[in-house]
Amino acid sequence: MRVVVLEPLGVSQERLAELAAPLGEAGHKVEFYATRERNWAVMAERASDADVVVIANHALKGDVVRLCPNLKMISVAFTGVDHLDLEACRTRGILVSNAAGYATSAVAELTLGLALALFRQILPADGAARSGGTLEGLRQRELRGKTFGVVGTGAIGKEVARLAAAFGCSVLGHRRSVPEGAEEEGILHVSLEDLLRRSDLVSLHVPLTDATRGLIGEEALSLMKPDGVLINVARGPVVDQQALARALREGRLGGAGVDVFDLEPPLPPDHVLFEVPRLILTPHLGYATEEALEERARIALENVLAWTLGRPRNVVCP
Repeated sequence: MRVVVLEPLGVSQERLAELAAPLGEAGHKVEFYATRERNWAVMAERASDADVVVIANHALKGDVVRLCPNLKMISVAFTGVDHLDLEACRTRGILVSNAAGYATSAVAELTLGLALALFRQILPADGAARSGGTLEGLRQRELRGKTFGVVGTGAIGKEVARLAAAFGCSVLGHRRSVPEGAEEEGILHVSLEDLLRRSDLVSLHVPLTDATRGLIGEEALSLMKPDGVLINVARGPVVDQQALARALREGRLGGAGVDVFDLEPPLPPDHVLFEVPRLILTPHLGYATEEALEERARIALENVLAWTLGRPRNVVCP
């Protein structure tokens, strides 16, 4: 089998070679590319005779999949797979696996980091200190005693809830598969509308699907408290970014933290979320701790080995 890692995975080439050693010992050839290629034709050339390709969060179009006649498996070193043409994979009978769970702690910790930064106004405070200012005008709030709404109570959402509870928050959750009124691991599940109305802070942890695209738009934002805070570390299109910018500019929302966008960073200089007040932006780094990157590389390559042994795992397609 020829296994091609189409993009860097955030760990050293030496460490990648160590993680891939069991594949080599089993007689498979593993190739690594140290640069990310945005030209789909070049990507197709790199993968042209591969049996397996490994990608992270770089889009893999159906055009590339269709130009790889030997391709039988794609191992995604990421949790979400919406950047992959799954229909093309299904048509070809290509198995797709993901690296579910690798960044649970990393994303949850960023969520709480953004919450603290917004409630304590850490970025404006830094600017004030550097410019000879004081705390004057910097409204300070505690997380303790607040209601923390978690939309999407899977593994990451539950970890966020656990951390929020440790700060003294009461936690509301919303998940389509959990009935309203159900209490699970300290999370009281309610309707999305109820969660938005009652929460002082709302964090999003849902995959991007037809049902979640634009989930938080004008109507949803209008339900939130005027001093409420929204955090999106899920997928960019889950939030209508134009609506979010308007709500913040018009003072209808207390603040927001955004790590994900309609497109992958780098963002264009005229992006709608630039120059918006009470907003912290991070360049899609929620998953990118040293520990999480090591874990995802391990899982992605172990998924390949398991598949070669006839024991596929973490399968998301077909």
